[in-house]
Amino acid sequence: MKLIPIPAFNDNYIWMLHDERRALVVDPGDAQPVLAALARDGLTLESILVTHHHGDHTGGVEVLRQNTGAQVYGPAAERMPEPLQRLGDGDTITPLGLRFEVLLVPGHTAGHIAYWGQIPDADPVLFCGDTLFSAGCGRLFEGTPGQMLASLTRLAALPEATRVCCAHEYTLGSLRFALAVEPDNTDLQAYQARARTLRQQLLPTLPSSIGLEKAVNPFLRTHLPKVAHAVQQIDPNADDPVAVFATLRTWKDKF
Repeated sequence: MKLIPIPAFNDNYIWMLHDERRALVVDPGDAQPVLAALARDGLTLESILVTHHHGDHTGGVEVLRQNTGAQVYGPAAERMPEPLQRLGDGDTITPLGLRFEVLLVPGHTAGHIAYWGQIPDADPVLFCGDTLFSAGCGRLFEGTPGQMLASLTRLAALPEATRVCCAHEYTLGSLRFALAVEPDNTDLQAYQARARTLRQQLLPTLPSSIGLEKAVNPFLRTHLPKVAHAVQQIDPNADDPVAVFATLRTWKDKF
């Protein structure tokens, strides 16, 4: 199975997984780069996985369905281009013969889902949409800080080798903020150097991994005293896990 990030818009990635014959894509906000990739590699699109309702994740769904007949999957509780198979927490699907578990991860949107897939002879993959970014997380457009913290904690509990397929190339900006929170984190410093090199070569920084994110992502590290201490320099009253997370997210919004 080949895992490919297809660039779209300014900083989106439409993830494609294929076996050199059949393919699935995740969050196709634009159909044209997907159609070009299918034609270039001689692939048949069988499945479209959608994590949430925002247009930069759904805008290409209808064109792709019309051109390929692909089966569309998406969250049960969000406005989606019909028809599709709606999915809730704990559901499983088997596109390309692979088993994906559906995880409800509200916060960025109210009904956001993620897909965790087991790949034969390879590390698992997580298609997390805009819930988890490398060294960051999504803005809280519809959910609460408590919901987003619970969602991120759930993703952090996945196997550390899991490849994290975020939907945006936000890594360098997220790392600048993460280093403001933890300036002495040597894992962060090393990761920033690697990420800069990749971007200078016009290469994606993704996928990341759950293990790496646990070492560098402040939004997965709010339980650590040094992260809480940094947050409390902004708001001394942030004295419980949800308050620490909420203050951290507000800090990032203004960074």
